[in-house]
Amino acid sequence: MRSSAWLPALGLALGTATFADAATITGTVTGPDGAPFRGAFVQARNAATKITVSVLSDNAGRYRAENLGPGDYRISIRAPGFKADAKSGVTLAADASTIQDFKLQQDMVRWSDISFYQGLRLLPDHKGKDLYFRYCFACHGFESRMAKIKRDEDGWRSRVSYMKDAMGYFIMRPQNEFNDQKAEDIVQYLTYTFGEDSTLPKSPAEVPGYNETVRRFSDEALKIVYVEYETPGPDRMPWSAHPAKDGSFWVPYYGRANKIARLNPETGAMQEFPVPNVGTAAIHSAVPAPDGSVWLTEQGSNKLGKWDPNTQKITEYQDDWGKHTIRVAPDGMVWSTGGLTRFDPKTEKFTHISEVPSAYGIAIDKDGNVWFAELRPDGRIGKVDAKTLKVTKYQEPTKAGFARRIIVDDDGLIWYALFNAGKLAQFDPKIEQFKEFSLPGPRATPYAVGADTEHKIWYSSEWMDVLGRLDPATGKVIEYPIPRAENTMRDFFRDDEGRMWFGSPANDRVGYFYLGN
Repeated sequence: MRSSAWLPALGLALGTATFADAATITGTVTGPDGAPFRGAFVQARNAATKITVSVLSDNAGRYRAENLGPGDYRISIRAPGFKADAKSGVTLAADASTIQDFKLQQDMVRWSDISFYQGLRLLPDHKGKDLYFRYCFACHGFESRMAKIKRDEDGWRSRVSYMKDAMGYFIMRPQNEFNDQKAEDIVQYLTYTFGEDSTLPKSPAEVPGYNETVRRFSDEALKIVYVEYETPGPDRMPWSAHPAKDGSFWVPYYGRANKIARLNPETGAMQEFPVPNVGTAAIHSAVPAPDGSVWLTEQGSNKLGKWDPNTQKITEYQDDWGKHTIRVAPDGMVWSTGGLTRFDPKTEKFTHISEVPSAYGIAIDKDGNVWFAELRPDGRIGKVDAKTLKVTKYQEPTKAGFARRIIVDDDGLIWYALFNAGKLAQFDPKIEQFKEFSLPGPRATPYAVGADTEHKIWYSSEWMDVLGRLDPATGKVIEYPIPRAENTMRDFFRDDEGRMWFGSPANDRVGYFYLGN
């Protein structure tokens, strides 16, 4: 995909234009019966940059991938239950176009193709299943790291032991009540389900009720385009991708990778910078500041970090409050959740906001006020006055919603995701009024939230493997398929071109999406 230098600043809803020096791949996808095949992802990967563009076939089976950089491409199909041979060595000049048609053959749906929700419905009921779904999906799901692999009991015990060690700061906290017996129950469930002697059907499509779990998508949903960048290696777990003023994007790696990365969106290159921390840093957030520095949170060690653009080294600042998501205020103060905290880079002092010992999402409005979402059963949002540090809390109408991400849109309205309740909520700070929007699907689970240039609200549905776009004026929601299973998008950031950027930790990719024509 070509860089932001040539992308039009038209916003998500308007899609992109075609330029004379940009390459295009078009074609048709037909099913085994020869009829047009609707809703297949056609994925074009540039061999040099490792940038993949994914588009969907329409009702006539047609697809169009445009604005491609020159180079050699591998073109493949993703359509669970079907297959087609990939086409490698497709060479495109700067202004070339080519036609590549695909005829699908029948194939089986794989367990690695389905969503969390489908797994909950279709995987076997056995002792330990509830614990498995409760504790094992903090960073990834079952699709990439479990469903694709068979291990014996000792093998699964080794992986659970690794999880306890690597993620101990999270799952071993007293409030999570994880213990050795629960770990052993999870081992037994993994062995029963994905072990060498498992009786699990080869395909989830063989399990009664499978068809009822499959999401159907509207014609409008087929217009979405994804552009993805691969990380330099496996198990990076990129949590997000935040734009910087120089056109690069900053990516935090969760888990044990213990690095942040700077992405060049034109070349696809990612330059990595390690943190000094020994052990699991679990870098949850990385945000550039106006002076060119980059601030980051280490959830695994309760540290803030600062990347210096001159030395390209990271300095860490230890705190005794949890560290989660970070934002930099206009006055240069660095705010983070976990326990809501302000850090002054000049004095290198932390100020703990005692009224907010546990928060998740954070956003800063145009006046520098800090908005936060408390991750607690009675679900409250709140504001910290930028000048006085006075805290004001608001009880949202849906209790037990567990608010996660929170944003301030271009109109100053506050939006947040009620993960457990399956809703998006709006709060108008001028009149202190709430408005809630129920989302489609049996387990909508909104996580990442972003506002586009047309004042529509995007969200990622972790358990349903979809993106959604809400029109607040009408309440209409359009659901969109994603180009890979295991939706673990955690945060959205809109760049100056209107593109919405994300990280996909389970798939070791970052990227953006927009609506094509």
